[in-house]
Amino acid sequence: MTLIKSISGIRGTIGGNVGDNLTPLDVVKFTSAYAAWQKSKNPGKQLKVVVGRDARISGPMVDSIVTATLSGMGIEVVNIGLATTPTTEIAVTKEKANGGIIITASHNPTQWNALKLLNENGEFLSDADGKMVLKLAAEEKFDYADVHALGNVIYKKDYNDIHIDDVLKLKLVDKAAIEKANFSVAIDCVNSVGGLILPNLLKKLGVKNIIQLNCEANGHFSHNPEPIPQNLTEISDLCKSGKADVGFVVDPDVDRLAIICENGDMFGEEYTLVSVADYVLSHTKGNTVSNLSSTRALRDVTRAHGGVYTPAAVGEVNVVTKMKEVNAVIGGEGNGGVIYPEIHYGRDALVGIAMFLSLLAQKGKKVSELKKDYPPYEISKNKIELTPDIDVDLILKKMKDKYANEDVNDIDGVKIDFPDKWVHLRKSNTEPIIRIYSEAKDMKEADDLAQKIIADIKSLI
Repeated sequence: MTLIKSISGIRGTIGGNVGDNLTPLDVVKFTSAYAAWQKSKNPGKQLKVVVGRDARISGPMVDSIVTATLSGMGIEVVNIGLATTPTTEIAVTKEKANGGIIITASHNPTQWNALKLLNENGEFLSDADGKMVLKLAAEEKFDYADVHALGNVIYKKDYNDIHIDDVLKLKLVDKAAIEKANFSVAIDCVNSVGGLILPNLLKKLGVKNIIQLNCEANGHFSHNPEPIPQNLTEISDLCKSGKADVGFVVDPDVDRLAIICENGDMFGEEYTLVSVADYVLSHTKGNTVSNLSSTRALRDVTRAHGGVYTPAAVGEVNVVTKMKEVNAVIGGEGNGGVIYPEIHYGRDALVGIAMFLSLLAQKGKKVSELKKDYPPYEISKNKIELTPDIDVDLILKKMKDKYANEDVNDIDGVKIDFPDKWVHLRKSNTEPIIRIYSEAKDMKEADDLAQKIIADIKSLI
């Protein structure tokens, strides 16, 4: 059973039994529920929804079902075809649509797919809205349109270019400096939509030497699509051979960005946001936001620029909400997700690439040298499995009480900030597990902190 229902959408593996996996009937049900929610918000109005998808091999099948179901609910569909998540988010606002559905399972392997649900701002649904969609799906009371009220379907294929043009218009994107630097840039697009959009972005930024790895958008992922070090050996070896000044890797829907140094070392997904924020803050005074599980380096860089850093609960929608509250000029997540409000409130690897190359060109440094400019931290990721009868919330409360003399944040699980390190405890929504993220100046210290916390939890049990 792989079907995972959350406020931001539904995901699962293709095939199998209805209700257990992401079957055609499940796609119809949840698309219908989303359409019903839209109609409840906008009674009597003609509605419009944008649909885009990544290149995974189940995409055409799911796309056709989603598009037909929306039409069957009487909703006009603007289908933009193969497009990144941020491209689809941008299309929602440009089309003045009521929402959008992105067909992508993000970094999940080939057998997975998902429906990511957007509101009229091209942003993920709030907790309340997401729960309403799930409620409507569970009730399965859908009122489909009669034959004379079916929604029209319009196909638009130019949104990748529109997205690129919007990135180029950003005042902090220094095309002249990038072109002058004459970078050799390697990209790994894991055989998805990044292969359609990143080469064109780089060309328009003035990059002449582009080394393309896995850029055929056929959905047959050449390696595990999550952009983490163990999956990026091919591009790392290429950079190590001296053929590229920098390497960029994206996930299948291009909202996460990993950077490879010229010597083949990982720049670190956590430091994608840190470096871009450093660049933005050096030109624009303001505040920043990231989630509680992201590196402390963003806080340090923000304070160095005279700004205020604010943590948010884990989840893009929570980060965006907090960014609006504190009027943040840059924010995102430590998984390589950069959110720059000047273009839109969504993680966007295109923005990350354009900003990072601008920073690199203006600094005149190698990528490995640039990394040394930032506070060094290492994050250790662990978990502790519990029996179903254990009250996880009670365990977290006891941990909060145990460390009450430290700086404790409980907006999402329990985060304990020590002067030189931190640990974040979150319970899983689907299984009796506490996830334990810890960060310190080196990996041994981060691991040691995690093991101490695990021992504390076991003693409480």
